Amino acid sequence: MSGSPATVKTINLNKVYQNGTVPVHAVRGVDLRVDPGEFVAVMGPSGSGKSTLLHMLGGLDSRTSGEIWLDGKRADTLSESAWALLRRRKVGFVFQFFNLVATMTVADNVELPALLAGMSPRTARERREYLLGALGMTERADAPPAQLSGGEQQRVALARALANRPSLLLADEPTGNLDSRNTRDVLRLLGEVHRDGQTIVLVTHDARVAGLADRVVSLLDGEIVDDGVVPAPRRGPAGRVGDVIELRG
Repeated sequence: MSGSPATVKTINLNKVYQNGTVPVHAVRGVDLRVDPGEFVAVMGPSGSGKSTLLHMLGGLDSRTSGEIWLDGKRADTLSESAWALLRRRKVGFVFQFFNLVATMTVADNVELPALLAGMSPRTARERREYLLGALGMTERADAPPAQLSGGEQQRVALARALANRPSLLLADEPTGNLDSRNTRDVLRLLGEVHRDGQTIVLVTHDARVAGLADRVVSLLDGEIVDDGVVPAPRRGPAGRVGDVIELRG
C-alpha cells in the first residue's frame, strides 16, 4: 500500500547460533517487506530458518545483526519489556505447541489478551464468543486446556492470538496438529480475518495453507530463495475455503 509504512520490514537480518565453537547461520541476510493487509506464507525444508525468522519478527528471539521494523518503527533495539508491551498491543502469536495457560479455561485464555490490550470486558467477551464460534469451540469454553485434544488446543491458540485484533498475526504451522476438518475451520477463519484486513505472516509446510496467501516466501539455509505472488487458482480449494477470501488484484 503506497503511503503506508510496512507492517513488517527487515533489512539484512541475520541470526547466528553457536554450536560449541562452530557458528550456525540460521537466518542469512533476509530482506523482507510485508505491507498492511498482506498474507505472506513462509515455506522451506526443516532447518531452513522459518521459525527462527518468525520468532525474531515477534521479538521472541534476538537478532545477531540487521534491522526489524514494525509499523514504521524500529523494533530490534527495544528492551525485553518494550517488546512485551509491543506484542501485547500489536502482535498475535500462534505457536506449534499452543502455550495455553493451563490454570485458565478456554474462555479466559482467549479473553485475556483482549483485556490486556485495553478492550472493555464486554467487547473482549464478544470477541471471544465470535472467535470460538468461528472455530467450533463454543461448547468447550469452560474447559481447561488439559481436557482438549491437540487440535482443539491449536484452535484455541489461534482464537487467543486474534483476540486483541493485532496489526500482525505470526503463525508457526497453525494446522500442523489438525485433521482435515479442523484444518478447514482454521483456514476459513484465516481467510475471513485476512479479507477484513489482517496482516499475516505464516510458516507452513502445507501447500493448501500457502495457497491462501498473497505471496509465498521460500527459505533455504536461512536465505530467501524465492518471493512470489500466489497465482489466483491456488488460493484455496474452490467452494470450501477459497469462497470466503476476497482476492485482490
